[in-house]
Amino acid sequence: MKRVAVIPYIFVLLGAMLWGTTGTAQTFLPDNAHPFIISAGRSATGGIPLLIIMILLKKIKLHTWPWKQTLYAAICISLFQLLFFSSVRLTGVAIASVVAIGSAPVFSGVVEWIFLKMKPTKVWGLSTGLAIVGCLFLFLTKGEVTIDPVGILYSLVAGLIFAFYTLTSKSLLQKEEAIPVVAVTFSLSALLLTPFFFIYDISWLADPGNVGIIVYLGLATTSVAYVLYGWGLRKIPASSALTLSLAEPTTAALLGVVVVGEILGFTSWIGIGLLLGSIVILTLGSKASKPNKLK
Repeated sequence: MKRVAVIPYIFVLLGAMLWGTTGTAQTFLPDNAHPFIISAGRSATGGIPLLIIMILLKKIKLHTWPWKQTLYAAICISLFQLLFFSSVRLTGVAIASVVAIGSAPVFSGVVEWIFLKMKPTKVWGLSTGLAIVGCLFLFLTKGEVTIDPVGILYSLVAGLIFAFYTLTSKSLLQKEEAIPVVAVTFSLSALLLTPFFFIYDISWLADPGNVGIIVYLGLATTSVAYVLYGWGLRKIPASSALTLSLAEPTTAALLGVVVVGEILGFTSWIGIGLLLGSIVILTLGSKASKPNKLK
């Protein structure tokens, strides 16, 4: 029984690790590969093939499908991708990933407080404070990685939107299976992002190597990763899933340094350490402290 109970956590962890390769894969695309086109291509290759398979298998009932929640999830994931890929271009793989996903559990606490009337705990307050200080250290960096304030802002907003996406998906997954949910959500996202194909340069897609990277982003970091995340999210709290998502920035930071050759300064490592520490405190503390309903 204990082994079965752990499996959902492993699914989320594996999905997050796959997400961690996203920013690094993007760095191998040419400079004229606009983040918006990357986002659109990723959603299309990740969602549409799955959607076709699910329709053929009759796994999607159009007349009873929760379209409203799915549209919310599609809007959230579209905005998240646009902001995240833009942030990677401005401030690097490691920093963008750590700030975006590292801040998501903090923002989920804010969202639950405002919308679900769940009073935050002292543990959440402590972890939030550490996360804020961590971001300040990132701004004070003197390393060779570019710490762009606009890039940091994009990452923070992306973290907030990812928190909304997770909470929306949690509700959606109570009604439908994970694979159909990912298929419909990302197909809708691709539809929302389609106009960018007519706005920005797509000549770089003529290179098979670039197309291969987009296919990887779609199949591995979208189809497989989000299905794994969805399978796990059905069985565990949204806050726990967001905490496990920390595997993404950890993976991304390591890949950014080892593969891309990014060099983080001392203050950057302190900032990253504080962000990671805030999530560790949130994880360990949540076992002993639960949020209370506001009266």
